[in-house]
Amino acid sequence: MRKERTAHRWRIGLTLTAAVLFAGGSFWLVQLLNRSGSELNAGLRANEPDYIIERFSAVRLGKDGKPSYIISGDKLVHRPIDDAADIDQPVMRNMGEGRPPTEIHAKRARVDQNNTRVTLKDNVRVDREATGKSAALVMTTQAMTVYTDEDRMETDQPVQIVQGGTTITAQGMRANSATREVHLQGRGAIVLPPKAQP
Repeated sequence: MRKERTAHRWRIGLTLTAAVLFAGGSFWLVQLLNRSGSELNAGLRANEPDYIIERFSAVRLGKDGKPSYIISGDKLVHRPIDDAADIDQPVMRNMGEGRPPTEIHAKRARVDQNNTRVTLKDNVRVDREATGKSAALVMTTQAMTVYTDEDRMETDQPVQIVQGGTTITAQGMRANSATREVHLQGRGAIVLPPKAQP
């Protein structure tokens, strides 16, 4: 009789211990899932835009306090998590003195690094007006990065430059407007217009 009671007590004790362990494990798992969900929601909220502007135009001042360039677009979405802005249909125009008027168009752009870097993507087109002896210039590529404070631009994508009757193609390009230097990268070609007959 005692042996049966002892065996019965052991079974009840083991069952209760298993139930307590299961309840404790379930509680821990629920707490872990709740914490993960809260952290995920906090991360999603941090990446939400803090402002959206449609049909905007903004002027960027240079180090001398004078207007350097103007950027406009159909829509600007700013996210505080990385202090960057995404722009639909951006247009950049230089406003610096002593530089030929230039416009850059693209389908989209990202402005970051304290508004000093503009990364343009998809159907990027640079139009520079003719000045003095220099003919108008049109440059096309699929991606370009403009460093506004340094007055330079670069791309590692195939690029085509048309100026006057000359067409230049290359696999990449770096240009510095301040020094008027252009470095073409990779294989390329230059097609010159035919010589004028005397």
